[in-house]
Amino acid sequence: MPGVCLVKEYPVGDNRPMKADVLIIGGGLAGLALAVALRSSQRSVVLVEGRAPTRPAEWDARIYAVSPANQVFLESIGAWQHMDAPRLTAVEAMEIHGDAQGRVDFSAYDSGLNALAWIVESSAMQCELWESAKRQGNLTLLCPAQPQTLERTETRSVLTLADSNTIEAELVVAADGAESWTRSASGIHVNFHAYDQLGVVANFSCEKPHRGTAFQWFREDGVLAWLPLPGNKVSMVWSTHETNAIELQALNAEALCAKVAQAGNHRLGGFSLLTPAIGFPLRLMRAPSCIAPRLALIGDAAHTIHPLSGHGINLGFQDAKALAELLRDKPDHLDCGDYSLLRRYERSRKQDVIALQTATHGLHRLFSPGWRPLSKIRNAGLNFTNSLPVVKDALVRYAIAS
Repeated sequence: MPGVCLVKEYPVGDNRPMKADVLIIGGGLAGLALAVALRSSQRSVVLVEGRAPTRPAEWDARIYAVSPANQVFLESIGAWQHMDAPRLTAVEAMEIHGDAQGRVDFSAYDSGLNALAWIVESSAMQCELWESAKRQGNLTLLCPAQPQTLERTETRSVLTLADSNTIEAELVVAADGAESWTRSASGIHVNFHAYDQLGVVANFSCEKPHRGTAFQWFREDGVLAWLPLPGNKVSMVWSTHETNAIELQALNAEALCAKVAQAGNHRLGGFSLLTPAIGFPLRLMRAPSCIAPRLALIGDAAHTIHPLSGHGINLGFQDAKALAELLRDKPDHLDCGDYSLLRRYERSRKQDVIALQTATHGLHRLFSPGWRPLSKIRNAGLNFTNSLPVVKDALVRYAIAS
């Protein structure tokens, strides 16, 4: 297979299928995390991906807030400790502002924690997981490789690639994103709810130090978040209606910096642009089930949520963790695609996914401009929450465990 990055070779033109216990389609964060989490298992793994990850020259525009639970997970699979420490930022505090003087504050110190979350560049995590996968003895990494057809029977799944090579596996894992080819090829239809918004992201240098604080404003034009980066830098995520998002992306650097600083009430002084603004559509996606015979969905292939909670990637990592644990510890008399095993995976993830989808969707609706008569109630709710340390601590404890 010329041009293909392989950990284990198999003969070019050989009509015999490659065989594996687990076949992962998609080398994004969730798929790679699952593959690396299976390093200590006895399972043979094949991962199919179209393109190897790369790092941008400067800062990655795509930033994630990794929960403490997932920091521990990434550490347990050997990835976190190899991350570039100077590029990581601990969130030590968080300010959430309503649209009419409502406010709630969270503090890692008050909750007895080292951090509420860790801000990490998407490409940094993906590249580190990729390097771990390349060194993994029980993993065959096929890249670039494009899936063409998928056949699932009671006893096996067979993936045919565009180059006509085939992989036969007990279990196929769809980890190829919200527009999952694997999910579609398996006949699983999902429900999308479009928010008619774009998430506009950009990185800035700021005049004043953020001191490890994340900021979020529920505004009439959407939800604005500033996430702390190393030094006096922040990453912006502005979830706003499409018209405003397009206008933001069309602004020159000076005008964009002025608008973003003003939208945050100049909380960190003036801004200087580090990376240009780009936007991506926001949708809620629900699948009727995250499993099917010989198939499991993880990450964005299984679910998407509004980014206002910052938990999208955390759900994906927890999917990978839960499935890896089941596959590592499965009884010998069951194969990796046994439906009873997959049902256990589905049950283990269902509650958390539904809870976060419901919470983020509800908050989006509660603070949307069409609900302006509720302004006093929702802002009073923020202030009331801020006055109850026990409630705030409970919210923090739930967030860090997700």
